[in-house]
Amino acid sequence: MENLDVTVLRALRDWRVAGQQALLVTVVRTWGSSPRPIGSIMALCEDGAVMGSVSGGCIEDDLIARYAHPGGADALPRSGPPQFTKYGITADEAHRFGLPCGGTLELLLEFDPDGAALAELIRGLDAGRLMHRCVRLADGQVTLEPADKPAELVLTDAELVNTFGPEYRMLIIGAGQMSEYLATMALFCGFAVTVCDPRDEYRGSWSVPGVRVVATMPDDTVAEMQPDARTCVVALTHDPKLDDLALLQALETPAFYIGAIGSRRNNAARHQRLIEHMGQTEQSLRHLRGPIGIYIGSKTPPEIAVSVMAEVLAVKNGVPLPRDLDVAYVKDQQGLAAAGSACLIP
Repeated sequence: MENLDVTVLRALRDWRVAGQQALLVTVVRTWGSSPRPIGSIMALCEDGAVMGSVSGGCIEDDLIARYAHPGGADALPRSGPPQFTKYGITADEAHRFGLPCGGTLELLLEFDPDGAALAELIRGLDAGRLMHRCVRLADGQVTLEPADKPAELVLTDAELVNTFGPEYRMLIIGAGQMSEYLATMALFCGFAVTVCDPRDEYRGSWSVPGVRVVATMPDDTVAEMQPDARTCVVALTHDPKLDDLALLQALETPAFYIGAIGSRRNNAARHQRLIEHMGQTEQSLRHLRGPIGIYIGSKTPPEIAVSVMAEVLAVKNGVPLPRDLDVAYVKDQQGLAAAGSACLIP
């Protein structure tokens, strides 16, 4: 599945290029609890078609009623400069629009965004570029600028700057059963997924549609993909011949997540191999994660895949994980507890 923002922008571009009037809605401020974060976007066509969301659904319904059915007392215009609107200012409004208690959000409404500028933005995203979309609040004029890194939405008295990026990417090394579970979850989370496995017997049984499957050696695949800050690399083969060189290649890139499956013992052995035979140091391996995943007591391949996907998303979203969710830490504590219990047995 494609990154949601890109999907919204594609739909909006298609409507505008086809000559249909349309509205772009952006969450620009929130107070208290909010169903969607700042920077979230939705597109609304004159016929009532919607792509994306800014709430749990009630605000979308209100915007549809006000925009797609002109002539009402509270109808939205079809053209003109951008406008701000707030929802959830009072307790009654919060209840009416399904907002959490105390939740308020402010939206920027852009009427009939320029189709050519949207097409240019999509071309940049399709080419893998990160882009700033700058909207002049006085008249809705849009300028596009390349961006060096992801950034939060910026709102000033004069303009709105929202940063859009290409799809997040996941490279999975190994085409085994767990890879199928992880790839499925990554697709649903909007990642473009590539699975690399030179072993014919594993690739031949792959059954997840929508995934790019390649037979090249993993380190060559990493070099070909050129991972960026929106890419993660996950090694799942347990085979050092496949995993180690690819992980080293990935560590030379800005990939936001690099990790390998395995027990604490296998992880320690991997570090030792890379240090003794590949010229690495503990410092150079500081970004290599393992054992990967968060601790949820997982035992089966799908449960382990859930734990890995949860950790990938936490790192992507900049959320620090507490120690009691760290697999190695929890296992160490369990080992100490078991040893202590054994000492009490006469």
